[in-house]
Amino acid sequence: MMKRRIALIFGGKSAEHQVSLQSAKNIIEAIDKEKYEVVLIGIDRQGKWFLLDDPEHFLLHADDPSLIALNTSKHGIAFVPGENDHPFLTFPNGGKLGKLDAVFPILHGSLGEDGSIQGMLRIAGLPYVGPGVLGSAASMDKEITKKLLSKSGLAVADYLCFSRAMKDAIKFEKAVARLGLPLFIKPANQGSSVGITRVETKDDFYKGIDHAFDYDHKIIIEEAIAGSEIECAVLGNEEPVASLPGKILPQQSFYSYDAKYLDQKGACLNIPANLSEDMVIEVRKLAVKAYQVLQCEGMARVDFFLTKDHNFIVNEINTLPGFTKLSMYPKLWEVSGISYRELINKLIAFAIERHQKDTLLKGWQQ
Repeated sequence: MMKRRIALIFGGKSAEHQVSLQSAKNIIEAIDKEKYEVVLIGIDRQGKWFLLDDPEHFLLHADDPSLIALNTSKHGIAFVPGENDHPFLTFPNGGKLGKLDAVFPILHGSLGEDGSIQGMLRIAGLPYVGPGVLGSAASMDKEITKKLLSKSGLAVADYLCFSRAMKDAIKFEKAVARLGLPLFIKPANQGSSVGITRVETKDDFYKGIDHAFDYDHKIIIEEAIAGSEIECAVLGNEEPVASLPGKILPQQSFYSYDAKYLDQKGACLNIPANLSEDMVIEVRKLAVKAYQVLQCEGMARVDFFLTKDHNFIVNEINTLPGFTKLSMYPKLWEVSGISYRELINKLIAFAIERHQKDTLLKGWQQ
């Protein structure tokens, strides 16, 4: 059987660049080499694209999450819209990269998880893993996520939202009167706990405002929910299914970036979560509902708070969740009966399935 040619795109300009490199490393190690020929496309921190033809040495410090870096090559990549069979060229020689059967854009955060790369791949006419433009953009923006979920009857944490132009109107006393203490300040469009501050004092508050605006032009000030952190992985297109839930037990004040990706002792993971059968059924149902409300396809991880009175509150949805050694998404599917390798097979199959349906639409191709 002829191998499918899959491009793995990773790295990128976002604050989650190193997480993406870790995810790419694990995917390459797990993917079925008998079924797929993997084409490695790395994006450096400046946004330059490279064809990396050495799968053994495409990363520097590959085993150290804090130092991991892209080992760039001399083979740059250019995108040529309209060349549906060969939308990528290598330069300086201008040679065609060749036909790709699908793309796995494991680009976390801005320009990768927000619909940007998805729009480019859609223009290129290529199947790609993960949600489409709308689902990616809606899930990335925390304000839009909350509005859509709450409109559909799903519980979300109370919050205030401010643009950069409204910064002078942000007042500690008003926020505390509405949300209480402690509270959290977050960039509206970031993932992996990047730019988040847990606030307990007035000084924390204004430092947190400045910190969040370093990462986005819009920020969320959110109430702290007392309870457990529960996560569910969701998989599929028109008939998605949810994994068994997992429970996060942070060893820090909250589930920070370091705890997620750098510090193996930063959190304890209870997988599957020790919940009653009824609660497991409920959270899986809510995860699928949130996934569908936000028009997700392919995959996403839905994160909840479980309050002391046993209510689930949606925290956020990650449309390109991490695939690192500490990442919950593949771990949740492993305990639910789907191995890492089979999970990759399914994700690629869902990407191709969606693309094939898209090509039947009028106006998709001439």
